[in-house]
Parts: sequence; structure tokens; C-alpha cells
Amino acid sequence: MNKPYSDSKGLHLNYSLITEMINNGASVLDLGCGDGTLLKNLINKKNVKGKGIEINQDNVIKSIQKGLSIIQGDIDAGLKDFADKEWDYVILNQTLQSTEKPDYVIDEMLRVGKKVVVSFPNFAYWKVRFYLFFNGKMPKSKMLPFEWFDTPNIHLLTINDFYEFCHKRDIKIEQTITMTRGKRHKSVLKKWWVPFFAEEVIFVISR
Repeated sequence: MNKPYSDSKGLHLNYSLITEMINNGASVLDLGCGDGTLLKNLINKKNVKGKGIEINQDNVIKSIQKGLSIIQGDIDAGLKDFADKEWDYVILNQTLQSTEKPDYVIDEMLRVGKKVVVSFPNFAYWKVRFYLFFNGKMPKSKMLPFEWFDTPNIHLLTINDFYEFCHKRDIKIEQTITMTRGKRHKSVLKKWWVPFFAEEVIFVISR
């Protein structure tokens, strides 16, 4: 069993924004669903038909106690139990950076989902850059509360890294939302400044 993304504690901050994105009555597969809070919100507020996949046994139990349909599994092993384009949305919320094979995970999400919602902390955020520059140590913050030796974040990426990743693989970016301290950025920021000031980002992509 893969340990890293089982401990993404305290990082699931985008529930309300993601809930806004999902159409009423859609089918949703929530990967690395944690204790099932987002999936429960989607069922209650958007009447979705949803299923979660979670690796941590305690979180699986918490999700089941919420009445959710959950599979205990390792998303790095793929989504072989699901057919092509079986789901309207496949969600990976603040977990991509903790997977062992993020490119394979994204490919599998695009295979089984008509649209993919993926969010992650932006490691080019100015406070992260400055922390490393002035302290000479791996940055820590509310978004990144871990020590270097116990962090689940094993594939650090930035907004520009993800743009490049999608461009090279002919992945269509349908929507981008950037945030700092949980608050959505407004369009006053010039495009080239966004990667510098955004603490986290949500992409909606498709193929």
C-alpha cells in the first residue's frame, strides 16, 4: 500500500469552489477522497452520483460512516475497474503532488472521466520562493506544514509546470482558478504574475 498520499492532512481547502464547478446530477469519482467530506457535499448540494477511492483505512471507515460508496485502493495502480469516459467528472483535490506516478494518474483520470478537476499547491508562490531563498530550508506554511523528512509531497510542481505538461500531451485546459489563503483571485492580475502570487490552483481539463 502506498503511504505518501494517505497523509495529506489539512490540505483539502477547495470544497466550495469545486462544488460550484460540478453540474447537478453529474456522476463523480473522487480520488484520494480523504474522509469523504467533499463527496458528501457534492451529493447533498449537487445531487451527484458519486464514488470515492481512498488508501487510508481510517478515512475509508469515516467515509462509510457518512453513507458513502468508497473503494479502498491505490490510485497509483490505475483505475482498471472503470470503463473509458464512465464518469462525468473525476476529481483529484490537493493530492497530485503526493502520488508516485502523477503522469499516469492524470492519464487514467482523463481516460475514465469526461472532465478532470485537479488542484495542487503552487510551489512557485512568492512566499515559498522567499522562504527557501532567505532561510535556506525547505518551505513550511499552512499549505505546506510538513518537515522535509515526513512530507507526503514527493512531486513538487508549479502552475507553469502544469501548463507545459498539458501542452506536451495535447490536454485541453477548460478552466483555471487560482487562490491565495482560500480566496479566489480576480482578473486584475496580469497573466505572467499569477504563478508568482497564487498559493494554490484548480484546473479543469479534458481530452
